Amino acid sequence: MNNITDEKLNKYFDITSRAIAKVKLADNAKINVKEAAEDFFDMAKRYFSDAKHFRDKGDYVTAFAALNYAHGWLDAGARLGLFYVDDDELFAVDGKE
Repeated sequence: MNNITDEKLNKYFDITSRAIAKVKLADNAKINVKEAAEDFFDMAKRYFSDAKHFRDKGDYVTAFAALNYAHGWLDAGARLGLFYVDDDELFAVDGKE
């Protein structure tokens, strides 16, 4: 399981394209910032743990996908201002507060 097959890539394209199609922007989202930050960080840690699990099973493709999900949660949290990060190499932020 160390090759990205057309089947695996098509699966991820399908999932993401269907998810993009379902997104509707919230007009007046109400969130608890602390709870949201904790949730985003928890999701990142869980996907990171999953990545280790898949790597240990020899499924490098799924491990790589899980790592990307983990980092996506971190980037999203940073972009939303849920996390303070001053590092534009590790995160999709401009490095400014």
